[in-house]
Amino acid sequence: MDLPPQPLAPNVAPQSAVGPPPPPPPPKKFPLTGIIIAVVVLIILAVGVFAAKSILSLNKKNQPVELTYWGLWESESRERLQTALAGGRGPDIFRLHSSWVPMFKNDLSPIPPTVYSASEFESTFYPTVKSDLRLSGNYVAVPLEIDGLAMFVNDDLLAASGQSVPATWEDLRSVAKAVSVCDSEDGTCSSGDRILVSGTALGTADNIDHWQDILATLMLQNNVNLNAPAGQSAEDVLSYFTVFSRTDHIWDSTLPPSTQAFAEGKLAIYFAPSWRIFDLQAINPKLKFSVHPVPQLPLDPARGEKPVTWASYWVEGVNKKSPNAPAAWEFLKFLSSADSLRKLYASSGRIFGEPYSRRDMTDTSEFVGPYLSQAQYARSWYIGSFTFDGPTGINTRLSAHFADAVNSVNQGRSPAEAVKTLSSGINQVLSQYGLASPIAP
Repeated sequence: MDLPPQPLAPNVAPQSAVGPPPPPPPPKKFPLTGIIIAVVVLIILAVGVFAAKSILSLNKKNQPVELTYWGLWESESRERLQTALAGGRGPDIFRLHSSWVPMFKNDLSPIPPTVYSASEFESTFYPTVKSDLRLSGNYVAVPLEIDGLAMFVNDDLLAASGQSVPATWEDLRSVAKAVSVCDSEDGTCSSGDRILVSGTALGTADNIDHWQDILATLMLQNNVNLNAPAGQSAEDVLSYFTVFSRTDHIWDSTLPPSTQAFAEGKLAIYFAPSWRIFDLQAINPKLKFSVHPVPQLPLDPARGEKPVTWASYWVEGVNKKSPNAPAAWEFLKFLSSADSLRKLYASSGRIFGEPYSRRDMTDTSEFVGPYLSQAQYARSWYIGSFTFDGPTGINTRLSAHFADAVNSVNQGRSPAEAVKTLSSGINQVLSQYGLASPIAP
């Protein structure tokens, strides 16, 4: 199981398919005079000299500026970072997940308008940043990549069953049932049958990698207010998500994790971010699959309805207490330039780099293209998979409430009851960050 590519820690070993994430890289110190040349030679090759000039202009005495830049991998890192920041020992620049912004609201320096004005920032990056990276009217982090959720399809399994790639969620259910094979006499799936090939990994909250992202996407598409889910729209999402386990019996908790199942050719349709492609190819280099945008609910363009997709990505922030904040922001301005991102992408050492965070950069390749084609419509929230924010983190705590809702419906309780309990749990978590919405009666 590989974690999102980390451009500033290229020597970190990928996570194994089933083991825990690797330890975080040690804190990095980047000198910024002769400089950035040292940093960027490692990650972006020769362009460092241009950054050196812009950074040096900030230092009237023309002295070297040393920046400490932390990247994060696992829960202990997030907590260690918060402890360091609280104690005044934090880095100048640190990486955080886009959903972590509320947890670091007291630590994030606002982006100076000389680096990015609000209008420039909004026109440079995808619309999701407007809600994800803004605090008290200021933007507080810069994305060097964008990622989210796409639909992976085992082309051989679909072809063998005569099915085509689904475009809507209803199509998905139909295709998934047609592709699934169980150990019954006729191969169809009923309660108690052992699933041999699953049409899709939906229905549970334990062995589906990225189930949080899938469920949140469904709710956003169905106009659910994730801050306070209520009513039929939220109930319908829980009903649909669990129908694959409750009624169709094409996915259950006895199966291996969805990433493993797809890699082994026993799962036809799988949802994941772009970095999972490396996992799949590592587990099964011969696997034939294609990547597509996520399904949508039926849309009426005449009414102005547009697709809704998912964003989950990592960003770079600057420590509010850093004495080197101006230089840090100039460095991030440099790293987020089109030229730097292009070189980061090319020097990743993989078949592709992190999908570009800038609107003015395109990539139509078979693996990255589907993600960037959805980025304009991508939305995010405070729940996400594999953010490793620790047992007290906002993602972990919210995920527990959503998992309880899924499990509740699978155990026979009504979706209405599950939604009511879910909304109360969400309110408890968000209220600690001043984000809670009134709960509907």
